[in-house]
Amino acid sequence: MAITTCVFDAYGTLFDVAAAARQAAAEPGFEALADKWPELANHWRLKQLQYTWLRAVADTHCDFWDVTQDGLDWALEAVSLQGDNTLRQRLLDLYWELQAFPEVPEMLKALKEGGMQTAILSNGSPPMLDGAVQSAGIGDVLDDVLSVESVGVFKPHTSVYDLVQNRFGCARNEVLFVSSNGWDAAGASGYGFVTAWVNRAGEPMDRLPWKPAHVLSDLTTIPQLAGL
Repeated sequence: MAITTCVFDAYGTLFDVAAAARQAAAEPGFEALADKWPELANHWRLKQLQYTWLRAVADTHCDFWDVTQDGLDWALEAVSLQGDNTLRQRLLDLYWELQAFPEVPEMLKALKEGGMQTAILSNGSPPMLDGAVQSAGIGDVLDDVLSVESVGVFKPHTSVYDLVQNRFGCARNEVLFVSSNGWDAAGASGYGFVTAWVNRAGEPMDRLPWKPAHVLSDLTTIPQLAGL
């Protein structure tokens, strides 16, 4: 069946999760972060994800903002910057206005002009996602923004992927699901979506029962993969 619906993970896929640390490091007053921001950004993202997995298997769901803050606190301590409350607050504030990757606006515009349904499917809470979408200025090229908060469990639980069919009424193999997380793309492949893993960092393939159908270095060719 032809692709009718293109669905994107948000953080790391459409929005640059390293942007908050990178921007803060360039601002006056945060010189201590200048040489540490890449390490902090990596720690922050990894712990944020690890805490979602642990909460999912332990059935202790919480708002994504909570695991975002918990992950940052771990990361700050890991790079010996714990206790700098001004820096902590600045990083959290910047997370609400993450930059989109450069190719995102034109890619989404091409999908919409080609008649595709488009959406975000994210662990993020609705307020967080609204802030990111508004900051990036991409709300007019998205049909919906779907959050795990409506099912109360983080990815890759199958009930999260169910949200796409429930919203758009499409068959699983009519969905092109795009994520920068290899485990997310793998989980969506097992669910039955056509998947694309955006592997910007050139990481190895995750050793999981399923694999993404496509591996990309950025989002530029998504319209072609969708059949446009």
